[in-house]
Amino acid sequence: MFYDSGGFSGTAKQPVSGQTKQFTANDKWLHELSYKDLLSIRLGVLKFRGFVLNPARIPYTPGQPLTDTDFYPDFEQKGVDMRIGIDIANLSANRSVEVIALATNDTDCIPAMKHARRSGLQIALICFHGFRPAPELLAHTDFRRNIAWPT
Repeated sequence: MFYDSGGFSGTAKQPVSGQTKQFTANDKWLHELSYKDLLSIRLGVLKFRGFVLNPARIPYTPGQPLTDTDFYPDFEQKGVDMRIGIDIANLSANRSVEVIALATNDTDCIPAMKHARRSGLQIALICFHGFRPAPELLAHTDFRRNIAWPT
């Protein structure tokens, strides 16, 4: 199972000029991925949370007025960790697998990981080169699976 959210499509008013900014997502790759054998896609949503001042503009320099380019859009992925948790709980209840391989650094997954282990499943944390897992995740993982990823 692959968990993500599609991109954001919509409009927002820019913070300085008030002009409308159009965001257009291209989710073609997610649709193509959904046709792969033995893979299901679980999608959350990407929410626009406003514009954030670029840290390079702090502190503010008098005489240099802010422009729209001094801000970047802030997005938040919603609903993905809930879907992961529900799927792990279902796999645990059904005992349809023995091992769950999880590629994440999101500590919100820990309650679901604990539930799976209490149900007798093993949790393998997938680690890529340079990945530094949160210590809390390691405490609730049965073993690490190192995966070589092409650079």
